[in-house]
Amino acid sequence: MPDHGVLPGVRRIAVLRANGLGDALVAQPALAALRAAYPDASITLATSAPVAELLRGRPFPVDEVLEAPRVSGVRGEVGGPPDDPPEVVEEFCAAMRERGFDLAVQLHGGGANANPLLLRFGARVTAGSRADDAPALTRTIPWTSFQHDVLRWLEVVDLVGARPVTLRPELTVTGADRAAADAALSARSALSALSAPPALSGPLVVLHPGATDVSRQWPPERLGQVGRALAERRRACVAVIGGKGDLELGEQVRAGLGDTPVLDLVGTLDLNGLVGVLERADLLVGNDSGPRHIAEAVGTPTVGVFTRANLIDVSPLFRARHRVVVDRESRCAVCGDPYLGRSCGHEATVLAGVEVPEVLDAALALLP
Repeated sequence: MPDHGVLPGVRRIAVLRANGLGDALVAQPALAALRAAYPDASITLATSAPVAELLRGRPFPVDEVLEAPRVSGVRGEVGGPPDDPPEVVEEFCAAMRERGFDLAVQLHGGGANANPLLLRFGARVTAGSRADDAPALTRTIPWTSFQHDVLRWLEVVDLVGARPVTLRPELTVTGADRAAADAALSARSALSALSAPPALSGPLVVLHPGATDVSRQWPPERLGQVGRALAERRRACVAVIGGKGDLELGEQVRAGLGDTPVLDLVGTLDLNGLVGVLERADLLVGNDSGPRHIAEAVGTPTVGVFTRANLIDVSPLFRARHRVVVDRESRCAVCGDPYLGRSCGHEATVLAGVEVPEVLDAALALLP
């Protein structure tokens, strides 16, 4: 592959990265590399609504965050609104063309859906990954399966002379995050007072049972059993987090906790509160999910339960503060079909092969 250098005369850069919260964070090192290579350029990130909300008012290596249009294969929020009509997509692309981008970078996927959208931004030079069925860009690198996304996107920006400056995704915690965490955790002292000493006097352990894909959700009652054991062995204060759609999962976690006191934050946190609480936590235990990525990016140790596929592309690169427990088989709990390429149609976990002692041992190793 030719050694591409920094492009001359680049003043405006567009980046397309329109998946979920965790996907945005694994692309952060690539964005930091772009910022370092083009310090005087204005960088616009076109992304999904949740990511735009997370980054609003928060330092990040971009100057502007826009909500990309909903296009099949590009903005894949599960359970979200349908695709935007063609005229809405064209209105967005026309506005992007008016900005006169010198460079547009695709950090989204293989390009079958993303490259056509990126090309409509009208940039002088385009760069990104390209699968066999994707339109060509000015500079491309072949799309390959089973590559870590941090490294994948660093290879893409290397096409335009942006060399790595970090491998660790980072997210700045703001005053608004900490204020929201203060409000959310104010119940911790009251909860501690209701518990027989010395319960809840130790570290704050956050349990997150959710994941975008049901198949990537470890059985939530097992997560609760881990929380119960940490309360017993480390005097941990256990909090459960999740979105409004995770209420049933939260109940299942509480069933595993038994009579262990719990700070129930499911459905109560906005994104500021989520970031703030995760910064305060001594440990997060959960699935391959946006909150696990956020916890890692704000410096909180994590234990994540992963499928064998997601272990490769989005698990933490550094393991001193982050432990990964993997279901090596990753088979549907109903029919036994493998997770990779599965189309069995069952909304069931593929992580049932992971037992409580494996996750508990990883958590105990990280707690003081």
